[in-house]
Amino acid sequence: MEQGGSISEAIKKSVLVVIPARYGSTRFPGKMLVDLCGYPLVYHVYRQAKKAKYVGEVLVATDDERIQSALEPLGVPVVMTRADHASGTDRIAEVAEKRTEEIIVNVQGDEPLLPPECIDSTIKPLLEDTQLQMSTACRNITDPSWIQNPNVVKVITNQKGHAIYFSRSPIPFIRDEEQRKNVEGVYWQHIGLYVYRREFLLHISKLPQTPLEKLEKLEQLRVLENGYPIAVVPTNYEALGVDTPEDLEHVEKILKSREKEV
Repeated sequence: MEQGGSISEAIKKSVLVVIPARYGSTRFPGKMLVDLCGYPLVYHVYRQAKKAKYVGEVLVATDDERIQSALEPLGVPVVMTRADHASGTDRIAEVAEKRTEEIIVNVQGDEPLLPPECIDSTIKPLLEDTQLQMSTACRNITDPSWIQNPNVVKVITNQKGHAIYFSRSPIPFIRDEEQRKNVEGVYWQHIGLYVYRREFLLHISKLPQTPLEKLEKLEQLRVLENGYPIAVVPTNYEALGVDTPEDLEHVEKILKSREKEV
């Protein structure tokens, strides 16, 4: 895989990152282009993804010309897609149909602090196991309020590190009160970073929505309900997506503090 400490060009050419970007957002309309330290929010995501070692190319997929017009002067490759996609996965699948890369990475456009190391570690399982079709990431939950928060998606895995289930509810449920005093390493937050083999992505995107997917409003459940494994890679990254103006202020403070440290 690596020769002399560097990643082979063949590996890089086999990996494409696609950042789906909608202009509309229920809680924060136009957030992809909102100013963050002098650049559009999604541009920070692009820059982070470009630093990943295993990645050959990064592009943004959108159906809105405002996003295209804002990003192209910054040198960001933008692919225009249909406007009728129900999810970011469907938008990425449209892009993948016209590409030849074996591995397609879905990076959320509202996570400007996503470390490139997290992207690399989530790609790695597919490079090491040719039978594996999909992987994602998770981090340990240490804030008790997050366990009960339905906006924080939880994941549990089996002993192989493959997902058993994703839920907005606290999973697992700890029956004995005595055991509830120490939940270290018990609850894991799912990070919305997905790595697919191209053919698998095209296949799964054409399958109908499944019952649990509809109930939880979590499209990754379609994969599990159809019997396919998903490798889940632990990471220390604190998922800081921008869903509200308050989130944006928080992320901006972090970025400015990092600039001072450099």
